[in-house]
Amino acid sequence: MEGKSLPIVQVDASGHPVHPRKPPVDPATLVHREFLDGPFWQKIPAYRDVDEKTFLDHRWQAKKSITRPDKLMAAVQDLVSDKFLDDVKAGFAHAPMSVRVSPYLLSLVDWQNPYDDPIRRQFLPVYSHMLPDHPKLDLDSLHEQADAPTEGLTHRYPDKVLFLALDTCPVYCRFCTRSYAVGINTEEIEKVSLKANKDRWEKAFQYIESRPEIEDVVISGGDVYQLRAEHLTKIGHRLLDIPHVRRMRFATKGPAVMPQKLLTDDAWVRALVEIVERGRRMCKEVVIHTHFTHPNEITAISKRAMDRMFQSGVIVRNQSVLQRGVNDTPAVMKLFVKKLSFINVQPYYVYIHDLVKGAEDMRTTVATAVELEKQVRGVTAGFNTPTFVVDAPGGGGKRVVHSFEHYNRETGVSVYRSPNVNADAFYLYFDPIDLLPESGRARWANPDEHDAIIAEAIEAARDFQR
Repeated sequence: MEGKSLPIVQVDASGHPVHPRKPPVDPATLVHREFLDGPFWQKIPAYRDVDEKTFLDHRWQAKKSITRPDKLMAAVQDLVSDKFLDDVKAGFAHAPMSVRVSPYLLSLVDWQNPYDDPIRRQFLPVYSHMLPDHPKLDLDSLHEQADAPTEGLTHRYPDKVLFLALDTCPVYCRFCTRSYAVGINTEEIEKVSLKANKDRWEKAFQYIESRPEIEDVVISGGDVYQLRAEHLTKIGHRLLDIPHVRRMRFATKGPAVMPQKLLTDDAWVRALVEIVERGRRMCKEVVIHTHFTHPNEITAISKRAMDRMFQSGVIVRNQSVLQRGVNDTPAVMKLFVKKLSFINVQPYYVYIHDLVKGAEDMRTTVATAVELEKQVRGVTAGFNTPTFVVDAPGGGGKRVVHSFEHYNRETGVSVYRSPNVNADAFYLYFDPIDLLPESGRARWANPDEHDAIIAEAIEAARDFQR
């Protein structure tokens, strides 16, 4: 061994080897454990005298929700300028989606900088930021109605159905993919009606009973948060009674936007827990799928609500939507994933923003999603790492974002296949035009070029297969 140096091994006083240890972490890296607490809502003029008991009452939250510009003005008063309020008023008038914002969410907005605030962007439209819809937008871009064997039931994947129980929500998101049905009619859209109706529900249940291949049911809407406890019980136990149904997911944005309900609506929580517990005794899975989108939505109230779910044995997973100016940076997405994990909410999906009418300013590119997925993977355990997916327009279903057959960053067209839906079809997603290079924007500006753009993308996808 002459001429070769041996590695230096440090030993302690007893002669035992001392293995090198990582240095202490910077406390700033643990910011995901910090949660907004205290009477933060009292910064809103209308809520200055609201005590904690009142603010935690889900009925008060629902009653005081903002649905009109004058209500917003009465709540925030002098926190914002007249110019901003006029911009919101015009946004309300041109929004295809109904507006409904809880006092809780309103209290989380940074009213010193409302234009850039990630929560304001999701729920309160401003006319000055609106962009023209993509020319390939379809009001029901996922073609849910085309795959509906009975009203309010979508059967696309062989073993799974989507059951739309009702058409209302505790809040309305600007980016809702079901703006064709959710909420009240607006000046822009006359909605498809999917009211809570037991006769309609029973037709859906009978269809599920008639199809033994169906094992997985997603109960959504609208939002199951809006179901009365007895309706939740009826739906949950009716589905559990169907022998071949093995998995049920109650879909609700409620925990993210009105966590108070899980703390103060004991009848609703009790109904949910009874369904979960009965399902477990039957060896069937019943879980909650919720919809947090940004770290600022996760407060001490959120944690208390999720702690109650965890202590009650209710599994909660999260499905988020990737949005421009909201959660489209590595720093925000990493913090978001860590914060969800800390409150025992499993990050499940991050959806690429669907082509939704009136929300073009919120969409971003497939390239952004691909890069974010790389940045997020490895920041925490794999089971707490979300999958980034495109819900392929035209009914192709969920495709992992980087699984495209072809992606042209100049025209913003990505092409996906979905063999279990239609082996011969190509499904196209379109990046927002304003984020394309100048050459791509120029081509889309000419309607005569549109068919050629699509034909080129499909031909390139075919070449990839050959």
